Amino acid sequence: MAQVKITETVLRDSHQSLVATRMTTEEMLPILAALDKIGYHSLEAWGGATFDSCLRFLNEDPWERLRKIRAEVKNTKLQMLFRGQNILGYRHYPDDVVEYFVQKSIANGIDILRIFDALNDARNLETAINATKKEGGHVQAAISYTTGPVYTLEYFTNYAKTLENMGADSICIKDMAGLLKPYDAYELVKALKETVAVPIQVHTHYTSGLASMTLLKSIEAGADIVDTAISPMALGTSQPPTESLVATLAGTEYDTGIKLEELDAITKYFTPIRERYLARGLLDPKMLKVDVNALIYQVPGGMLSNLVSQLKQAGKSDKLNEVLEEVPRVRADAGYPPLVTPSSQIVGTQAVFNVIGGERYKMVTKEFKGLVQGQYGKAPVAIDEDFAKKIIGDAERITSRPADALAPELDSLREKIKPYIEQDEDVLSYALFEQVALKFFEYRKAKKYALDADNADAALGVHTV
Repeated sequence: MAQVKITETVLRDSHQSLVATRMTTEEMLPILAALDKIGYHSLEAWGGATFDSCLRFLNEDPWERLRKIRAEVKNTKLQMLFRGQNILGYRHYPDDVVEYFVQKSIANGIDILRIFDALNDARNLETAINATKKEGGHVQAAISYTTGPVYTLEYFTNYAKTLENMGADSICIKDMAGLLKPYDAYELVKALKETVAVPIQVHTHYTSGLASMTLLKSIEAGADIVDTAISPMALGTSQPPTESLVATLAGTEYDTGIKLEELDAITKYFTPIRERYLARGLLDPKMLKVDVNALIYQVPGGMLSNLVSQLKQAGKSDKLNEVLEEVPRVRADAGYPPLVTPSSQIVGTQAVFNVIGGERYKMVTKEFKGLVQGQYGKAPVAIDEDFAKKIIGDAERITSRPADALAPELDSLREKIKPYIEQDEDVLSYALFEQVALKFFEYRKAKKYALDADNADAALGVHTV
């Protein structure tokens, strides 16, 4: 039996994709024990934008969230998304910060780290992969899937072999924009299975309406694990629904072993939560519709909402189509990077500037200059020399691994936040999101003070109004 395993994304990517990562820990806790009994391969529960969102919008400690989830999930592996040298932030961090983040992620409960690089530059995965191996975690190295002149089966299989040689325990095809078409998925999975010995996992989004078919063809080609989301938090820019795939495979050689009747309790739990998101305007019905233009413009769901927001702020909402047409041109100029964080934001913002500025590259963002210069790694296609000169002038192009130029930071960061430190992990929250983390530390301190004052009043029999 070629039983297919399932990773459930409801605790991370599905709500990141649909409701800008606003699901709270309190909303998750009551259903965790039930999720743990389903028989999933893993629960994707952390990483990606959850860390930023916890601190910035929810006044939650992301580390505390992870510990609470781990306390309830005793049998199922916990999985996170990790951006290689970017960790969970938007710049490259020194090796000492990457290593310590991996160490603390595993110590707090993560079993599987899905590690990817926005440019598919393997050098940017070295430190995270080695640190995960050292800590006894499972390295799932991810291929950022996209299309373009260089992205052939040979390109993907060579990259997968490199990742396997670097120590990957499994390989994930990470299709962040829903671009992977069913028959292309079949060919790609088949080629990867012939090239590497480790398991293959497939991650896609429903954005273009292809995802369920893509997973089915991937499974027929030999995919070992696939990502799905429980139906109330599926479809649109999220993943295909878990229940539909489980029903499709039931009684076949790929049977997941998961029972639909047991999934029903999970579905019933998340249905009213989804309704609350709709009522509060957190879940925009637009995020649920099929957008076939994703196949043309290659814009992932999160990037699309970002572009809409930027244009709205500039009072140029009517320019959306022009920006969508400009995105592939900017991407070509920048060496055809896959559009995933942070390259998606960098390319998207530059496309907005090109359109509203009335002239291409009249205004160039610092991040786009960095991308062209090589601060994020090597572009998949060589960037034209004349174009590079136009963007970065006489600045020297970076050809080495970008993190080689970064000095260790941990000790100086610890010193900066000495008065705020309540746990070892605080230095990592600060390393990734300085101002946002400081604001959260202040909130935490004030909350603790208020709690202490209330407890003291209660102990003294003082009634406060």
